[in-house]
Amino acid sequence: MPAAKTEERHDKAKGLDVMHPALALRLLASGQQAAAKSADGAIEAISAAAAIAADALSAGGKLAYAGAGSSGLMAMADALELPGTYGIAQDQIVVLLAGGTASLSDLAGGYEDDMDLARADVESAGLQAGDCLISVSASGSTPYALAAAAEARKRGAKVITMANNPAAPLFEDADVAILLQTPPEVISGSTRMGAGTAQKIAFNMFSTLIGIHLGHVLDGYMVNLRADNIKLRGRAIRIVSDITGVTAAEAGRLISAAAGSVKLAILLASGAKDVTAAEAALEKADQNLRRAMAIASGE
Repeated sequence: MPAAKTEERHDKAKGLDVMHPALALRLLASGQQAAAKSADGAIEAISAAAAIAADALSAGGKLAYAGAGSSGLMAMADALELPGTYGIAQDQIVVLLAGGTASLSDLAGGYEDDMDLARADVESAGLQAGDCLISVSASGSTPYALAAAAEARKRGAKVITMANNPAAPLFEDADVAILLQTPPEVISGSTRMGAGTAQKIAFNMFSTLIGIHLGHVLDGYMVNLRADNIKLRGRAIRIVSDITGVTAAEAGRLISAAAGSVKLAILLASGAKDVTAAEAALEKADQNLRRAMAIASGE
């Protein structure tokens, strides 16, 4: 059986251990850059995946991320950012990392082979019809990722898969398959490197497009962020001020009046007579701020 692409040897890695450090680092950097380009070939798949996930979230369903090892960490990093960045309810985002919290202190490899654990994790998450799971594995053959996808599918959830090898078993029966065809790793098989970089980029694209579909992005601003610290409150004030043209002081006042909601503050500055009217505009616009602004201004 031929080696998976993620296990092949890099043709420029011979003598890596005796290279001048600067040359070794240049080779490592070029490996990362080459891997990053693989996302270009997955544009259509990522677009389709984001649409499915956004539909699930907008209907009140869950979006679950499943993976093991470094791929699982990439998935977890994306999942954990969604509530703060786009204001998505925390109970709608599920992280299924093989080994759970134990893997955060010791990324032991044994968990990735445990198919029973994957099935139990999906069951515990309560995934069902109306939900969506994205399962990731660099090789595309990790037992945990395979079992999580199969169990979610069995329970009626939509299944998206992401892998770095063509014809990966993980792609079978997926609603959307995202292939990130990365070149061999400079350190053969060390998929936390190029494959992980490509996965991080793909996840960034996936979750950002979800935010756009849900109406939580306007002109490049995250207009549904959760301003729960000093830095983010300052960002929220700048967003309201930049979009509406009001002063920073007025933006701060509007955010306070809107109980911290950037969207509602923007609508108040755009003509909504009060918070109730702003909320009604958002509801009518299905939470899409651009459409709600037109409603609030009477266009």
